[in-house]
Amino acid sequence: MSDTTSGISDTGEIPSSSFPSSSEDDKLLGETGAANDVVDEMTGASKEQNPEKEENAQLQGTTGDNVGSLLYSFAKKVVTVGIIYFVGYMGWSVAWLITPVLLSVAREQWRNKNETRRNVAKASALASDKEVILARLGDLPAWVFFPDVERCEWLNRILKQVWPNANFFAKNLIKESIEPNIQQALAGYKLNGFKFDRMILGTIPPRIGGVKVYEKNVSRNEIIMDLDLFYAGDCDINFSLSGLRGGIKDFQIHGTVRVIMKPLISQMPLVGGLQIFFLNNPNIDFNLVGVVDLLDMPGLSDILRKIIVEQVAAIMVLPNKLPIILNDGVPALSLKMPEPEGVLRIHVVEAKDLMKKDISVLGKGKSDPYAIVSVGAQQFRTQTIDNTVNPKWDYWCEAFIHAESGQQLQIVLNDKDAGGDDELLGRATVEISSVTKNGEIDTWLTLEQAKHGLVHLRLTWFRLSADKNDLKAALEETQLLRVTSMSTALLTVFIDSAKNLPQARQQSQPDPYLVLSVGKKTEQTSVQMRTDAPVWEQGFTFLVGNPDNDTLQLKVVDQKTGNTLGSLVYILSALMEKKNLELMSQPFQLQKSGPETKIIMSLSLRVLKRSRDSVDDATSDKTSTSEGYGGDSTLSRSSSIRAAPSPPAADSTTSEQVVASSIKRQESRKSTTSGITDQMTIQEEPFVVSTLNTVMMATPPRSPNLSENGSELLRRSPSTTSSAGSAGLGRIQLTIAFSVQRQRLLVIVHKISNIPQKDPSNIPDPYVKLYLLPGRSKESKRKTNVVKDNCDPVFDATFEYIISNAELVNSELEVTVCTQKGFFGSPVIGMQKLILSDPDIATAQGVKAWYDLLPESKFE
Repeated sequence: MSDTTSGISDTGEIPSSSFPSSSEDDKLLGETGAANDVVDEMTGASKEQNPEKEENAQLQGTTGDNVGSLLYSFAKKVVTVGIIYFVGYMGWSVAWLITPVLLSVAREQWRNKNETRRNVAKASALASDKEVILARLGDLPAWVFFPDVERCEWLNRILKQVWPNANFFAKNLIKESIEPNIQQALAGYKLNGFKFDRMILGTIPPRIGGVKVYEKNVSRNEIIMDLDLFYAGDCDINFSLSGLRGGIKDFQIHGTVRVIMKPLISQMPLVGGLQIFFLNNPNIDFNLVGVVDLLDMPGLSDILRKIIVEQVAAIMVLPNKLPIILNDGVPALSLKMPEPEGVLRIHVVEAKDLMKKDISVLGKGKSDPYAIVSVGAQQFRTQTIDNTVNPKWDYWCEAFIHAESGQQLQIVLNDKDAGGDDELLGRATVEISSVTKNGEIDTWLTLEQAKHGLVHLRLTWFRLSADKNDLKAALEETQLLRVTSMSTALLTVFIDSAKNLPQARQQSQPDPYLVLSVGKKTEQTSVQMRTDAPVWEQGFTFLVGNPDNDTLQLKVVDQKTGNTLGSLVYILSALMEKKNLELMSQPFQLQKSGPETKIIMSLSLRVLKRSRDSVDDATSDKTSTSEGYGGDSTLSRSSSIRAAPSPPAADSTTSEQVVASSIKRQESRKSTTSGITDQMTIQEEPFVVSTLNTVMMATPPRSPNLSENGSELLRRSPSTTSSAGSAGLGRIQLTIAFSVQRQRLLVIVHKISNIPQKDPSNIPDPYVKLYLLPGRSKESKRKTNVVKDNCDPVFDATFEYIISNAELVNSELEVTVCTQKGFFGSPVIGMQKLILSDPDIATAQGVKAWYDLLPESKFE
């Protein structure tokens, strides 16, 4: 063997000893190679001794292979012809032949694509640091791109040593935490009996692509670092599902893991505990083997993949954390109680120019879009808007933010299909740190993974305040928004334990768990088996609409019997009177239970407070809080002066034009003469709108608004109704107001007066149509009811448009009065165009006035 090795060296080949290798796999491969050499030498010697026998054996083997191949080919053709003959004999459709072939080809292509991706990822996980650098750009570690991320090959070597010992910990985690949750989730799809049979992590450890340790804005009592984690191992996990046995192999996961070491203590190990969690949902992929391999198809495997992602998110994706206590003297409260840094208010306004996924026979089609907003493990879904590529959702939601730096907001737009296989319309991502830095962002995002499309988001950042005086401003803002689902405070509850619970049955210990609810949100602790003194040590976070009215409701339930062992109702207004708005580790007497039954918990209430700039703007204009449509100018004066980003369009104005127009409106509003103030009650669907204080503009005619050719497009008349207007066609009374905070244009069609009656026997049946210009699209069309036989109809109809401040500057409102009586369609009685950039219209105060109806030809 030594001669052979030296001979190889003489030919110029590099001996294997020149490569540094310390793994057991390399040793095993070396020993296997040596054994193969010995076998080859022995086989070669036997061949030299018996050349004739070897030739005869080869001839017989070749003949046997030819016969076997011939029989296999013959049987294959017989089966193929037999299937075709059987389908023809039965008279079945040709689809019975084509469909399985198409599904087989599609499945094979899909599996080959996934197999290639998994192999590339596994090769990257096995490669050394130098080899990874030479790989393709997508496989480069984080420290290559970010200078503040440090290399950590030393940590990868440590993981390689301790990885065999991590199997026991992972096995318990999967068996105790993940398996019950997967069973419950699969039950919703009528799949029962799920159970892990074997769990082996394999020999390939996770790989850390880089480490970033934070130094700024970090408490002296903690250490925060981010790890770029990538795992593409050779794990072997077997499970059973509904009597079928299968397995998961080639499991891969990639994401950013944050590790917080706290509190720092003066005893070994110097760190009291760890908090480990993913900042955002990690990328997860795996391969199904065994009988359940039939599920490994597009659509079917997505169910299992979705469930596994959800279970990982429920354990280790923010706001969920995996706490590990390293010192018995550290209280569980310091590691397990949720600690949000703030709340992100999300307004999904609309989208534009989405792809058309529902193609019709004529080539024209649209989509049925909806959006899914994800912040860590928190997900929110808008309603589905049918048959449009320009949906307007006006959807509001709020998300907890536990880490300003590192967390992302992701929005995914899908086309809803009846078959359940929804198609992607695009996705976009926003860094949370950009919102916390600016306080508020109003932006259009270009969709990725899409040929075209934009989505409009408005994001507002709220910090947490322990000052109860801030509650008044928070309540005022939610009232101005007119969105009943918005919150003013955040409640954190930490359930420590309970004691002296009553027995469910005689001489039988209960299996208690706790149910908590605030408003419509309900949470549940884990089940503690056979104990009357359970220790849960779990924390929960709730958004509170109004602490003065809301309550925290708790109920201890026995899992075996379903009986309630005790309950508690805590009024949150009592917490407002406590120091720092919190109670720590306090015992509470449970109702409907024994006198000694108590529950120990901690409560913390925090008020949502805008960033400093927004609060200063609101307090500087405090005197105008009761004016206008919702008084939105109070809290959004600064945002109305700043230009709201708009989607790129040929007729869109620049930011400088929008700023100048906004400033002009502010100056004009200050110089406007006093008018008549009227109180109106407006019902706004799906939100409830309280009394609206609208300035009724009845001022004398000012300089008219002229079009490019000099014709008068807008003529505002005095509030008297004795005449039929300048054109003798009647007049219409409208209220128009724009809410900067909600990005909504409100139009109220009150009534029409003095419609001319040319034929006494033919009294008109008037109605009003509204269009937003330019465009005159079906999406902007609004129409009142028809009033029969009336020349002075009263409608009092309210309409809304979702429109940004920048779009408002370039828009006009076309108002057309028609009559339903006519031989050819609906004849036009008169119409009017209102320029929405008018200083009085484009404010939260709004305009209520009479407008002269003009002939249709004047606007052609």
